[in-house]
Amino acid sequence: MRIKLPLATIAGIFLSALALLYCIPASASEAQLRHLRLVAVLDRPMDGYCVDILGVGQWLRVDLPLFAHNCKPALTVDSAVVMRDNGQLHFPAVDRCITVAGVNARALPGASVLLRPCDESGPFFETPALQRFVLHADGRLTLAGSDLCLAVGERSATTYSSADRWRALFVADCSAIEAARARWQLAVP
Repeated sequence: MRIKLPLATIAGIFLSALALLYCIPASASEAQLRHLRLVAVLDRPMDGYCVDILGVGQWLRVDLPLFAHNCKPALTVDSAVVMRDNGQLHFPAVDRCITVAGVNARALPGASVLLRPCDESGPFFETPALQRFVLHADGRLTLAGSDLCLAVGERSATTYSSADRWRALFVADCSAIEAARARWQLAVP
C-alpha cells in the first residue's frame, strides 16, 4: 500500500532531519553552548571566523586539526562549544576537547590545535595540561600556564563554496602575534 503525503509534510520531514543532522538541539543543559568566535572579522565582515571541525554531518573529521571557518548563523554540531569551569573547551556533539598538539605537557608556538578525548592521558601526550585555556578580559585565549595564544593564520582561502573561507588555527607567542588574529569571544549566533 502506498501512502501519499502532501508536499508540505515531506518538506517538513526533510527539514527536521537536516536540523537533527547539522544543528545542536536546545536544552537547559546546553545553555552554555557558544561559538568560539574571533573578535576581528578580518576578511569576513558579514560573519567573521569561528573555530570549526572539518566536515559536516556523518563526515566530521575529528581526527584532523581544527581550523577557523566563517561563522554559521546557528549553533551546529561542528561549531558549538562549551567552556568548562576547568578551562576545557568542549565540543559536546563529539564529546571531545580542544587540545594543543605538544609533547608530554608542553607545546610550542606554531603547534596545531586538535580534538582529543577530554583528560586523555597517554605516553608522550599528557592532554590535561594541553586542554586548559584561560579567556582573558582583552580576548586573548591562552593555554593555561603559558604565553601561547590561540590564533588564526594571516591568509584565508575558499572551501567547497566560493562564499565560504577558512584559516589555519594554531597557538602563537602572545607577544608576537597580531592582536586581530588572536582575540576571541564566546558568542551566541
